[in-house]
Amino acid sequence: MPSNDSYTVGWICAIQPEFVAALAFLDKDHGIPDFIAQRDNNSYALGSIGKHNVVIATLPDGQCGKVSAAAVARDMLSSFPNIRIGLMVGIGGGAPSAKNDIRLGDVVVSAPRSDQGGVFQYDYGKTIQNQAFQVTGVQDQPPMLLRTAVANLRARYVKNGHTLAESIEAALKTIKMRKQFVRPVVDRLFSPDTLHSVNATDCDACDASQIILRTPRDEEDDNPAIHYGNIASADTLMKDAKKRDKLAAEKDVLCFEMEAAGLMSHFPCLVIRGIYNYSDSHKNNEWQGYAAMAAAAYAKDLLRLMPLSNVEVERRIIDACEETNEKMDSVVLATMETTSGVKQAWADRHTAAIKTWLHPPGPTENANQARKLHHQGTGAWLLRHPSYQEWLAGQRRALWMSGLAGCGKTALSSTVVDNLTENRNNVTLSFFFDLSDVRKQTREGMLRSLAWQLYRTASENTAEVDEAFKTHNNGDNQLSENHLSQLFWKLLANHPSPFIILDALDESTTRTELVSWIKETMARPELGHVRLLFTSRPEDEFLRKIPLLIGQGSCLALDKKAVNVDIRSFVSARLSELPDFVDECLPQDLQELILNKVGDGADGMFRWASCQLRTLADCKSISAIKKH
Repeated sequence: MPSNDSYTVGWICAIQPEFVAALAFLDKDHGIPDFIAQRDNNSYALGSIGKHNVVIATLPDGQCGKVSAAAVARDMLSSFPNIRIGLMVGIGGGAPSAKNDIRLGDVVVSAPRSDQGGVFQYDYGKTIQNQAFQVTGVQDQPPMLLRTAVANLRARYVKNGHTLAESIEAALKTIKMRKQFVRPVVDRLFSPDTLHSVNATDCDACDASQIILRTPRDEEDDNPAIHYGNIASADTLMKDAKKRDKLAAEKDVLCFEMEAAGLMSHFPCLVIRGIYNYSDSHKNNEWQGYAAMAAAAYAKDLLRLMPLSNVEVERRIIDACEETNEKMDSVVLATMETTSGVKQAWADRHTAAIKTWLHPPGPTENANQARKLHHQGTGAWLLRHPSYQEWLAGQRRALWMSGLAGCGKTALSSTVVDNLTENRNNVTLSFFFDLSDVRKQTREGMLRSLAWQLYRTASENTAEVDEAFKTHNNGDNQLSENHLSQLFWKLLANHPSPFIILDALDESTTRTELVSWIKETMARPELGHVRLLFTSRPEDEFLRKIPLLIGQGSCLALDKKAVNVDIRSFVSARLSELPDFVDECLPQDLQELILNKVGDGADGMFRWASCQLRTLADCKSISAIKKH
């Protein structure tokens, strides 16, 4: 999965149907992030549309409005600081008029009009009889990149029409509970004087003679239609047809909603709204799901039209916000109830800036992959081993585990990490070198990752990093590798019980520098409390140097017999878990045969056993498994 820094598009939703619709239109689902900033209360979904990596967040359940939206945007930028463009995608109430034939299921896109930025905030409470509405805030426009993309897509829709309906049909196939997202049949617009029947759940009891007749759309009309113009945002839901029409006439409003005003000042984004009601007393949620799908379909078309290179060079939203601190202050103050809360918000922004500066490779991907080979008892023999126990107790400074490729060293490293993190008094730092990821092959990448891990877990010892950040022009200048190492050693010296786990030294492209770094770390008297555990293949370079550094007694060659116990346990668990085996209802004697052939035949090689099981799982029948 890409790192948090790889996500450049922020997509915010307000309610669950909008979130489901967003997920349905991802080309690829990346799951959830491995790491988010401290005090980030958001829940995320990650994925990609076209070539763009997209992070999606939704407001807390039951909390709508600009304050909640501002808090979600703030937290998103703290965890994903490289976001370049923002989208607010969801549903809204339409403002149909003789000028704008807006219907349920249509899409409204915020677009600048005269002195308006496409979104403006009005004070619903200051509406005065027979007087104009009071506009209390004109919001910033979205970036030029988004506005030109909208213009491009609009022209293409005019020339070729759109395929949103077809896209929605295809996306619906990915939703199990699709009934609430299909397009409803009934679309009724009542005259402004007609109020909804009290306590009625639908409009069947409303005066049908007051339904406004509209010309049905034909094949030459886009359906849903796309409208571009002003969106009005307030803290209160618009449910008054006369006030709707008054504001629509005065400000050429196409749509009403409740969140965008909380975003535009510090998360300048494009607002895309699917119309699910007419902002009158007849409001209901029948069109909610389809309207959310229509908005998400438009957003996907827009992103696919935008070149990745243009997005990547767009200014980061978090940087643009720093030039408008007064606006940011007002939003943060509106979302925080106490002075300590405000300080924490700024602290989160500073932490995100430190992470961007250090630019650490993700520390958990390889460990998480290795954990898929875990099951109860994996690596228990290592945790009981006298050498490990002595290292854990501080009687050994370092421990080197060596073994051939594929024998399960990474799985054991993740077992050690899990074992150490059970004790909250420890700080456990880990780095898994990886030949498939260039950022995880060097000593510098390791140092950046370890320094970041220690910075975010040891909050009382961050002054050294903060000072270095400041002296390097607040992160505009980068640390040299030597300075980075010196900084990390200072952090280690200030922490009482750090453990460092380094996996697969042999997959580093800077082995000589890496071994030298281990040697110097162990030679520093102020780091005598630091304990290191590292793994590698038993290659000549390590066999010659490491025993001299740490002593032969601290070198542990992996025991094939002990590893085979783990492998047999792994094979047994997979036979009872994988659907390919479970569905075939394998007889007990065949399971024993596989367990013996694969478990015992692995000869200490986890990777070989895993490959054999995948091959057997691909067999289509019990007879095919036996032949294999």
